[in-house]
Amino acid sequence: MRFMVIVKATKDSEAGVMPSEELLIAMGKFNEEMVKAGIMLQGDGLQTSAKGARIKFDGDKRTVVDGPFAETKELVAGFWIIQVKSLAEAIEWMKRCPNPHNDGGELEIRQIFELSDFAPGEGIRIHEKLRDEMKGRK
Repeated sequence: MRFMVIVKATKDSEAGVMPSEELLIAMGKFNEEMVKAGIMLQGDGLQTSAKGARIKFDGDKRTVVDGPFAETKELVAGFWIIQVKSLAEAIEWMKRCPNPHNDGGELEIRQIFELSDFAPGEGIRIHEKLRDEMKGRK
């Protein structure tokens, strides 16, 4: 099972406060543990929402809204993609994570859909072809 672990943003992360050297080292060691265990597939931090945009959909209409965005508690500051056997295992790993922020931190763990979760059909065949094409680029 693949899970996305979402690092929630804080006022500091949205203000562009960079992590300390100590936190970078601690996170590096934690990431190294996950890589050595074979569960970490990807992980990155994100720039502040001031450097981003949102696209809102209303039927065929698209509206672009430039950041920054007001609701810090709803924003994402970073993420991991991990592959483990269960939600319980994902939770156990993430309980070992260093606190990602000086002013409190929060992680959200969400299971990623697999193509096998959907009913077979042309739509799934298109996505399987694209998945295989992307794998071929690596």
